[in-house]
Amino acid sequence: MSFDRTDCERCRGDFPALRRKHDGRPLVYLDGPAGSQMPSAVIEAISGYYRSHNANHHGAFPTSRESDEAVLDARRKLAAFVGAGNWREISLGQNMTTVAYSLSRAIGAAFSEGDEIVITALDHEANRGPWLGLRDHGIVVREAAMLPNGLIDMEDFERQLTPRTKLVAVTLASNALGTVPDSTEIRRLTRAAGAWLLVDAVHYAPHFPIDVQELDVDFLLCSAYKFYGPHVGVLWSRPGLLQQLPTEHLRVQSDEAPYRIETGTLNFAAIVGAGAAVDYIASWGEGRDLRARIVDATGAIAEYEHGVALRYWDEVRGIPGVTGWGPDFDQERRAPTVSITVDGRTATEVASQLGERGVQVWDGHFYAVRAVETLGLEERGGLVRTGVLMYNTADEVGRLLEALEAIAGSSRRA
Repeated sequence: MSFDRTDCERCRGDFPALRRKHDGRPLVYLDGPAGSQMPSAVIEAISGYYRSHNANHHGAFPTSRESDEAVLDARRKLAAFVGAGNWREISLGQNMTTVAYSLSRAIGAAFSEGDEIVITALDHEANRGPWLGLRDHGIVVREAAMLPNGLIDMEDFERQLTPRTKLVAVTLASNALGTVPDSTEIRRLTRAAGAWLLVDAVHYAPHFPIDVQELDVDFLLCSAYKFYGPHVGVLWSRPGLLQQLPTEHLRVQSDEAPYRIETGTLNFAAIVGAGAAVDYIASWGEGRDLRARIVDATGAIAEYEHGVALRYWDEVRGIPGVTGWGPDFDQERRAPTVSITVDGRTATEVASQLGERGVQVWDGHFYAVRAVETLGLEERGGLVRTGVLMYNTADEVGRLLEALEAIAGSSRRA
């Protein structure tokens, strides 16, 4: 299938938030890298759960059984979303960061003092902090450098791998710079070192089809609130790996995967909403089964998103006083996310002035603190970040460019 401007306009009717106005004009939601808006189908799935099936799990009565089945159905859909072979490979939690910390504690308990973990300067702190914390337990954490263009320094990455490397944790797409690292080369080097590979797919998931089999990773983390769902952390684990880890859980919790890393009562309504988000994405695709429709839709939507983002990338860098950050724009090697700075203005000042005009973008480091430090942009307040999702239009980008020209122009005149 294809997804074009007409489809975008049609999909916009599915998102109630897009009807909101500011000073008489529609709000422009270009803040998607920090969380997407939700379509009515997802909102209804969540409210429908509360209206008809709200109950704790494993009860011997109708609503509990219905709740259990609804959660199981959502696991199946999330398994299809990442290309997993079985729903038992999908563990769930409050958010990606919480799940990452639970996993890091289990991995840290399985490793020995002196074992090594490699992280990168490009990554979000949710894929750095949990591993850096293991240094208190004698684990050595090594960092691969980031180049000024936002790419991982692959020569340095290879240097960080040693015979003691047990785990490599790396992003599939940078939420700050849009960088999509060479996961094939990273997998080759990691496999040669005999290490597990964990990937943060939070920013990747909304923009590219995920196939854990093709990626050949050992763990994958993502979060449904980035792909039109609510806050739910998703962990895919290679079959058998979770059973090898001494996870923290109560003795009444199942010791089997995927449950053995899940603690307490989960947010069942949100999980149902995450499954509905997968259904919504798949509704834009064609194919014989859910997985095929997901891949078809995601690929077509990605092409549209990248087209809109490329126009912005090309034009914004032509505005005097504006600098674009990150690698050259390439659909396969960059997410539709563009970060800039404006001479004479902090990132917060620019985002605030855009917000006054009803154009919503993010400013700061977006928890990718190390990347912003590497670029030397801390004192300028970090970056001004724009992200494109399926409901964003070229006209919205036009409003953003018009506003930036005015802001940059006033800065030059000051």
